[in-house]
Amino acid sequence: MASALKRGYRFIVIVFFLLLALAVAAGLWLWQGHRGFADSPIGAPPEAAVEVARGDAFPTVLRKLREHGVTLGSDLQWRLLARETNTASQLKVGEYALEPTLTPRELLQRMREGRTLQYRITLVEGWNIRQLRAALRNATPLQQKTAQMSDAELMAALGHAGQHPEGRFLPETYVYSRSESDLDVLKRAYAAMEKALAAAWDARAQGIPLQSAEEALILASIIEKETGIAEERPAIAGVFARRLKIGMPLQTDPTVIYGIGSSYDGNIRRRDLTTDTPYNTYTRKGLTPTPIAMPGADALRAAVNPADGQALYFVAVGDGSGRHLFSATLAEHNAAVARYLVTRRETLRKAAAP
Repeated sequence: MASALKRGYRFIVIVFFLLLALAVAAGLWLWQGHRGFADSPIGAPPEAAVEVARGDAFPTVLRKLREHGVTLGSDLQWRLLARETNTASQLKVGEYALEPTLTPRELLQRMREGRTLQYRITLVEGWNIRQLRAALRNATPLQQKTAQMSDAELMAALGHAGQHPEGRFLPETYVYSRSESDLDVLKRAYAAMEKALAAAWDARAQGIPLQSAEEALILASIIEKETGIAEERPAIAGVFARRLKIGMPLQTDPTVIYGIGSSYDGNIRRRDLTTDTPYNTYTRKGLTPTPIAMPGADALRAAVNPADGQALYFVAVGDGSGRHLFSATLAEHNAAVARYLVTRRETLRKAAAP
């Protein structure tokens, strides 16, 4: 009897350990499967993305992932991974790229950290406010909040009511997400210009004919429109600085064009140079009342650190390079203009030749 009991006990022990071993093996198998799922590519379609909206619970996000082509794993595996990574309750609002090689673990980590899909818009040096606003209207998927605003309403929305908008935004590339608006981009561009202008003004040369950072911004905008050649900007700034010091009109075509406004057809006529406007630097001495474009950081630095020299004039070379010839006297300048006309005609003739 005792022997039979011992055999029964041993049998129960053996069965228990067998079941325990099976349970452990099953657990390990499930764990390895979970690990394999968590670190395998999600295999989403190329250029797919999912948006986590405000208030989305994890089951809603999981449904959106399925709708956007993520078939990897079961819902249970996703929920377990979300719990393991402490993600389910910490999803950040935004749009997330579903790169085919991305793993579930990496995706959930991005959603927890808010590493959303980013877009870019480049504000170009020399653009005026009309061109800037047109670029913002065409930027997708940037939310549009300012499209129906006037320039005055726009500046009020930025917190700078009464300020002219021209030249107030630093031209560079700005990154934004789907949840952001054109107003968000403009706020960053405005702050960037304020910072760049302050830095340039703090580093200004002694004796320049400018009384404030505002005047530096205006002059920088004119320099920006006069040349796209970076190394020429200090020289052009030097010409304008010398003219300002002696009370000589700046006589720069870009200001005249700005004064003509939207009716400018691409040609400056003699009557345009003699028709007085607040921006006609042929009929008025000194700087224009506002900037005429968005100057870049190089133009800002040139405006407050003009090159030394004697030149009071400059004219384009005429060969399409965008470069200029600088002259100290009117006679030298007239000769340079004559050379420009010859070079320009020859350049146009060659371009038209079959």
